[in-house]
Amino acid sequence: MTIGGSIALIIIGAILTYAVNYEFSGVDIRVVGIILMLGGLIGLIIGIARIASARRRTVVPPPAIREERYYEDPAYEEPPARRRRY
Repeated sequence: MTIGGSIALIIIGAILTYAVNYEFSGVDIRVVGIILMLGGLIGLIIGIARIASARRRTVVPPPAIREERYYEDPAYEEPPARRRRY
C-alpha cells in the first residue's frame, strides 16, 4: 500500500466516523470508519518504514569497464624495407 492510498483510507475513515449520520441495519458506519482509519495508519507506518529502509541501503557501483580498440588505417602502408647493397 502506498502512502497516498493510506492517507486516502484515513480520510475516508474520518469522513465515515465523524461526518456521516446515516444508519444501516446491522452495520455501524462509525466502526467501519475507525477500521479504515486504523488500516490507513498501519499502511502509512509500513510505507514510511519501507522508504526509510530503502534510503539507508548503499548501492555499490559496478566496476569501471574500460574498452580500448585499435584500428589499422588501410590507407597507410609502411614503406617496404630497403635492401642493403654490398
